[in-house]
Amino acid sequence: MPVRLINSLATTEALANAFSDQQVLQAMLDFEAALARAEARQGVIPQEAADAISKAAVAEGFDTGVLPQEAFRAGTPAIPVVQALTKRVRANDPQAARFVHWGATSQDVTDTALVLLLRRARAIIASDHARLIEALRKLASQHENTVMLGRTLLQPAPPITFGLKAAGWLAAIRRGWSRIDTRFAEAEVLQFGGASGTLAALRDKGDAVGKNLAAELGLKYPDAPWHTQRDSLAALLAACSVECGSLGKMARDVALLMQGEVNEAAEPGGDGRGGSSTMPHKHNPIACSLTLASAHRVPGLLASFLSAMVQEHERGAGGWQAEWPIVTSIIQALGVAVASMAEAAEGLTVDASRMRANLEATRGSVFAERVMMLLGATLGRDVAHKLLEQAALRSSQQDRKLMDILAEMPEVTRIIPRGTLETLDSPQGYLGLASVFQKRLVTPPEK
Repeated sequence: MPVRLINSLATTEALANAFSDQQVLQAMLDFEAALARAEARQGVIPQEAADAISKAAVAEGFDTGVLPQEAFRAGTPAIPVVQALTKRVRANDPQAARFVHWGATSQDVTDTALVLLLRRARAIIASDHARLIEALRKLASQHENTVMLGRTLLQPAPPITFGLKAAGWLAAIRRGWSRIDTRFAEAEVLQFGGASGTLAALRDKGDAVGKNLAAELGLKYPDAPWHTQRDSLAALLAACSVECGSLGKMARDVALLMQGEVNEAAEPGGDGRGGSSTMPHKHNPIACSLTLASAHRVPGLLASFLSAMVQEHERGAGGWQAEWPIVTSIIQALGVAVASMAEAAEGLTVDASRMRANLEATRGSVFAERVMMLLGATLGRDVAHKLLEQAALRSSQQDRKLMDILAEMPEVTRIIPRGTLETLDSPQGYLGLASVFQKRLVTPPEK
């Protein structure tokens, strides 16, 4: 299914197809067919009826143009779908038509269909996530010793390595996916409770039918129906939202590194990607922009879902009906962010020489902390801090190296020889545990 133009920045083609009308309809029909087979196995309905229902439960041929209109009037997509399925079964087997949707309720259909759709989406996003993790692992390893400026509050700070930065992205995104994967598994649960969540219509066969139905669909069977208990879905969406935040952090970093004044890294370009409609010279951070757009949208969507959790008694009025657009929007936003950053990471250009040049452009001022710590052991940290503050200001005003300024200050050279000062603006000598931390972050945690 082609992506609708209005959603062109909000989903991927694969996820648009996963949540297309055809796929949503088929997921509901899969529930109805599996229900019929499970009930026939328990002797609740005739096997002939189950066969007829299963044969008719194929989305092809259903009028997906009219179903949304009817769903709007019914307050649920399940009612017109069940009616259309019943009509199709009746055309070939009037007796079997009596047993369509036997003992189930509308929310059983829609919730289970949503779970089935989420399972398909999970596989799509997992594939892109694997690409992203591998690309970040390579970046972190390849650039273990690529020195660059650290930046705090967007200002130059002591040096780090690009390998450490990439490893930080990797570890956060990997942790996020671990949470998501767990929450997906927890959410892959059948919904089947009948009118009030007791399966009373199926008498003593309700539990057996439910277990068979779950097995038919490859879902877990819950201790009880979860009609108005939406915590598992909420936990999944919260995990997705956290992951969008981590992906947004990576996107923000890359976009800032792509600024012309910085120019230390760049997304892949070409093939219509990253250009401007008016400025031919532009190479815009498109993957980052799409990811940041997702990160901006998702918190509000999550808040809407959390608000909708407060549902009345055994079936919600409004909260449940709010969920489908919220859930699918969050999942698709996550999918866009993962796919976009996978593409960015796989083709990221890293300019090590520019990173070195930007570091050297600080005239050594980012090593003020290093000198301060050496002086502080003798003078005290507060006195040393004030001396370095004055020296850094003179370095900036006179456009001279900080170490040259310090070499002219007797209170400094009395403690640190000039020869030693000349070595203190070497970035390799002030990376601390960057390599140790980078290796720890790159190494997957033990299961």
